[in-house]
Amino acid sequence: MNKTEKRELVGQVHEIFKTHGSVLLIDFTGLNVADATELRRKVADSGSGYQVVKNTLAMRAAEETPLAELTEHFQGPTAIAFHKDNPIELAKILRDFLKERPDMAFKAGVVDQSVVSAEQVQALADMPSREELLSKLLFLLQTPLRNLGAVLRAPLRDLAMVLAQIPKKED
Repeated sequence: MNKTEKRELVGQVHEIFKTHGSVLLIDFTGLNVADATELRRKVADSGSGYQVVKNTLAMRAAEETPLAELTEHFQGPTAIAFHKDNPIELAKILRDFLKERPDMAFKAGVVDQSVVSAEQVQALADMPSREELLSKLLFLLQTPLRNLGAVLRAPLRDLAMVLAQIPKKED
């Protein structure tokens, strides 16, 4: 790779770091070509991106971006995964992929312009999906209404039970 190509690559990666709200760093140790192709396909299907860049070029590209704080993580085999606005979906895809490959791991990342550790990325991946959270919220909103309905029906139910007992008592 000549200097011009390196400059272009640094510019492209710098633009990714500046424009994408979520960038995750991954240690891709032990990843073979077939697995890498599968990972790229899964990430691309979600509207995200995945790229392997030399650490020195990535550190140069990270200058003047939130990833500048993560230069110590650009050691060893490092890949970047990025998404403009849905870090949870990206983290879930990567987590599912990393479960099957114990050599690979999250290193760190930037989510909504904030630096996050590998543990925080893992916690982000373990969060319920938006749909799950909405269904739980809907359930929580319905519960008080259901309880109110039960309380309002109770006097009628009790009256019906008392009236049903009157013929039995006369016998």
